[in-house]
Amino acid sequence: MAALCVGLGGAPAFAQMGGQMPGGVGQRGGGGQMNQPSQEVQPTPNDKPDAMAKKAFTAGLKSYNKAKEFAAAGNLEKANDNYTRALDQFTEALSNKGDMYEAWKYVGFVHLQLGAYAESVDDFNHAVAIKADADMETVEGRAEAYLGVDRLVDAKSAYMDLFNHQRDRADQLMAAMQKWLADHRANANGMRVAELDAFDKWLQERDGIAKQTASLPH
Repeated sequence: MAALCVGLGGAPAFAQMGGQMPGGVGQRGGGGQMNQPSQEVQPTPNDKPDAMAKKAFTAGLKSYNKAKEFAAAGNLEKANDNYTRALDQFTEALSNKGDMYEAWKYVGFVHLQLGAYAESVDDFNHAVAIKADADMETVEGRAEAYLGVDRLVDAKSAYMDLFNHQRDRADQLMAAMQKWLADHRANANGMRVAELDAFDKWLQERDGIAKQTASLPH
């Protein structure tokens, strides 16, 4: 997994973290002398992979929230430091419990904030594979990651899902889509003008529908 600079428009500054997630951590045990009862060391809760995963995840969440505070204050250096620390801690959680939905979800958000969009998509895909009925926060996060790799069809599909289930997150994604379009109008980055025009038209139509139905029950 990679760590890059902050923001959709940030320039990448890779810091690779290689290797697959290892499986669980074994429990300790011991034996006594011959002809004496075994003096096996009983594992404590902290020795168990699930407990270790929870501890690392809690630490990661604390670092992630600190990073967001620094980012909001404009201190990008400290924000990046804390995002990187959170990434290490969430990775540690997954090394103990590879099917931890929340850890995959937040690794996805860290990579999204660091601009590692392809990695973020993969992380969110892992989360969705674990929990098919993923929460709308995950759906919205993955959609923003889709935008980062110019997967407009997938982003639009996610928007419709959000629009039908959680309108405030649909509005959040709409804002991200509009920013993506403005950025690509300034610098096409390989996108054709016709593609941008078509996406612009779709956004205007959907934004108009959202405003017309804003007062209706969701």
